[in-house]
Amino acid sequence: MALLDQQIQQFTAYLHTERDVSPLTLAAYRSDLAQMATFAVREKGEAVSAQDIDHLLIRRFLAGLSLGTKKSSIGRKLAAIRSFFRFLLRRGMIARNPAELIATPKKEQRLPFHLDIDQATTLMESPEDGQKYALRDRAILELLYSSGLRVSELTGLDIGELDLAGGMVRVTGKGGKERIVPVGSRALEALREYLGQRCDDTAKGALFLNTRGGRINRRSVARVVDAHVMKIAAFKRISPHTLRHTFATHMLEGGADLRAIQELLGHASLSTTQKYTHVSIDRLMEVYDKAHPKAHTKSGE
Repeated sequence: MALLDQQIQQFTAYLHTERDVSPLTLAAYRSDLAQMATFAVREKGEAVSAQDIDHLLIRRFLAGLSLGTKKSSIGRKLAAIRSFFRFLLRRGMIARNPAELIATPKKEQRLPFHLDIDQATTLMESPEDGQKYALRDRAILELLYSSGLRVSELTGLDIGELDLAGGMVRVTGKGGKERIVPVGSRALEALREYLGQRCDDTAKGALFLNTRGGRINRRSVARVVDAHVMKIAAFKRISPHTLRHTFATHMLEGGADLRAIQELLGHASLSTTQKYTHVSIDRLMEVYDKAHPKAHTKSGE
């Protein structure tokens, strides 16, 4: 009988080789399942196997996490556990999935923070001419805001995927899915200026480089955003993902169709995009008041 850690290794190897999940997703699965395994060993002993785990043990594990752990994090761990046991069930290594009937905790309804138009404009203009890396930083900020890219999508861009003449960029999103996203005129201008001062003029290689000349990574992009946010006292700390939220919010407020925004963001489900609808309630009420014949009661009625 395989021990639990060996079964987890088999599952993560399957995710890596057959499902081709991203490194971040794989690391999250490993972390969540290792946490469950540690709890199971404490409960059952060193020789514990997946066959020894029932729904009660999983409930106790999740209950122990509830204090100080976000419901979204608990839900993610439960999803990882479900997938793990589903894998074992398909392989005939267990008779049933003990996590299948455990309810997923409802997520907290957190509204995504976004910048207003004036704040976004101020942030775009914060890299000052003459500063080292100012052209690169402005291009990064403009492209994140103009096209709503994920940070991983931005850092993965090659020069050849950018069509300056057509105002488009080809993006590889989650699950390796490609999509074409428009790039606004301000972002195109910033990108032309940035590429104009690059030493190489080839159509190959990373679009954004770090200080050592290699491909920029997620942490470096976060530092770029932090560095320019710190100059603007009116802002609280924001992340690069805030600019994606801001893009979606301003598109919706400008009248863009929700399904169009879904396509631009690369969301697999429309329900993911719908979290942005809250920001337009005031605008929708204003449009309703102006347009609907029964929005106002006539005098005397």
